[in-house]
This record gives sequence, C-alpha cells and structure tokens, in this order.
Amino acid sequence: MIRVDAGADGQRIDNFLVRHCKGVPKSHLYKAIRSGQVRVNKGRISSEYRLQDGDEVRIPPLRMADPERKPAVPKAEFPIVYEDEAILVVNKPAGVAVHGGSGVSFGVIEQLRAARPESKFLELAHRLDKETSGLLIIAKKRSALVVLHDMMRQSEGHKYYLALVVGAWQANRQEIKLPLYKYLTPDGERRVRVDKEHGKYAHTIVTKVAQYQGYSLVGAQLKTGRTHQIRVHLAASGFPIVGDEKYGRDEVRELMAKKGFKRMFLHAHRLSFNHPLTGEKLVLEAPLPAECEQLLKSLSATAGRL
Repeated sequence: MIRVDAGADGQRIDNFLVRHCKGVPKSHLYKAIRSGQVRVNKGRISSEYRLQDGDEVRIPPLRMADPERKPAVPKAEFPIVYEDEAILVVNKPAGVAVHGGSGVSFGVIEQLRAARPESKFLELAHRLDKETSGLLIIAKKRSALVVLHDMMRQSEGHKYYLALVVGAWQANRQEIKLPLYKYLTPDGERRVRVDKEHGKYAHTIVTKVAQYQGYSLVGAQLKTGRTHQIRVHLAASGFPIVGDEKYGRDEVRELMAKKGFKRMFLHAHRLSFNHPLTGEKLVLEAPLPAECEQLLKSLSATAGRL
C-alpha cells in the first residue's frame, strides 16, 4: 500500500506503477490494472486515472525473473488425441501458450521438445490463443508441416469451436464476414478490431447449440484463420465470449469467477482434415473440459429459477 504525496499528484497511475515497479513489463502492469488487482482507495481504476495527493494505491505482488538466468523448460506431455510418424494432435489445456514469446518463457512446443529429446523435428502447424483449450496439430516431419501450412492457407481443413456467449443467440446458422485489423495498444498489447477500410477478410460460421438463461452455447467454424477471429466476430455481433479478458465483459468475468470458472469459454472441439502425407480423412474431437461442462450444468440448474 502506497500513499500518494504531492510529488505524484496529477500523475497517471500507469506511469506511477512504472516508476515504483522497475523492471516489470508494462504489459504485466496494464493487466494488473485491467483485472482490478491494482486499486486506488479500494476501488478499480483505468490506466488513464490521474492520482491525487492522499490517494492510497494497492500494488499486488509482481514476481520478477532474473534477467541473467534463462529458465529451464519443464518437460510436459499433453493429452494425445492422435499420433503417427508424421503428426501429433494434442488436447491443449487453457492457460498454456502454444509457444514462448511476448512475456512467456515457454509453451506447448518447447515443453514437448523437452519431453521428447529423441524427436528431431517438432513444429506447430497452427496456433491457439493461450486462453483457448482444445485440438492442436504438431508436425513431426518437415514434409508434413509444409502440406499442413499450405492446407491452413487454403482453408482446406475444417476447425470447429464451442463457445459460451453472453446473450440469447437467435439464428440456427449465421455467417459473419467482418474484416479484421491487428494493432497494438499504447502499452504494446496485441488487439484486433473490425475495420472495413484496413482489415483483412475474415469469415466465421456460427451455429446455435444450446440456450441458457442469459447465455448461449454456440459452435463456430473457421473459414479463415485470423488472429482472435472468433472472439472479435462474436463480440462485434453483440455476443462476447464468457471469460474473455480482451473483448468480453468485466462484470460477467467476475460473476463467473465467483462460480469458480476462471478461464475463457472457447474450446477447439473438432478438426476435420486430410492427413498431410497419406491423404486419409481425419476427424478428431476433444470433449469440453470438465470445468466448462460443470459451468453448463450450473447454468442449466439455475435457468428455470431465473
């Protein structure tokens, strides 16, 4: 707890934190502000808030890594859905990045390489957001990777997701074609927005799966593979995904956290594609994680009483 004196009167909270938390990445500080971990006079504030003499600022614990010491990558295997000599398909849990970078020391691919030192080649065929769970393809041969990358560019494979959104989704099937533009926020965070002038073509097919009181479970099929595509398309349509920190609603995320659900409800449920070397048609599925199923059960139980 720090009490603001006259020397910091009028200073923005983000600049105040940079000064008091030397060496902590700005992205960590902004996330702490957004998530409500940083508080002023016991209340939430935005990064633009200007401090006043006498304000009491709560700064949460922020762990720093030794910049001179590169952390060892822990070995890890993930639930295997399919594997042969050319490809590996795993069921990635939420909260795990697919690769290191952007403040993350390691991800799925680095952990798999550490767990499989005998494997000479392991490369990601595509990506999933850190917060998204579900099916992830890894190539075990360069020849397979080349075909898979070309398949993704041509949108020849089919990726199906399940998402719980806020609101009552009406259409049984709806096509969303809104161009998406990637940009960086002032604090260096990657974001995506609908931008008809500068955005790239993006196409998502959304289907209604189940209805709950105030929420809907929808299926989303990617026809293109833009960054954050499903998340932004659904939010732009007025149906943000439950638990989405970037494009969702804070009050919904806080409500779900009280229920014990502390992740984004987006799951890569099914993959349909031709094997990159044999041409065999593969249809692979990963069921909803237990925490997602549990949340749906709790919503079903309360739907009749609301």
